[in-house]
Amino acid sequence: MTENPLADFAPALAGYTNDVLFGQVWERPGLSPRDRSLITVAALVAGGNTGQLTFHLDYAKKNGLTEQELIEAITHLAFYAGWPKAMSAMTVAKDVFAAGPGQGN
Repeated sequence: MTENPLADFAPALAGYTNDVLFGQVWERPGLSPRDRSLITVAALVAGGNTGQLTFHLDYAKKNGLTEQELIEAITHLAFYAGWPKAMSAMTVAKDVFAAGPGQGN
């Protein structure tokens, strides 16, 4: 996990993010990190939360998803989450993938 950019501004939120979300929730044994990443990307796309999508697309790749799988997931979500959300998410994905590993954060 990388340094939380909000650590100086909102230390409690950064701490909960690191300790609870990524330290406890993401480490639960019921799902693989790859599956958790796919679910997270889908939820972010469906909610229109493109601000968090940049980090999570790169994280999904680190967790074993390919760019093509993520593109396919976003394309599939267009029909369930809405076309504008999918188009916005695909724009973010294009930028993240073009930037290369770790550059989209």
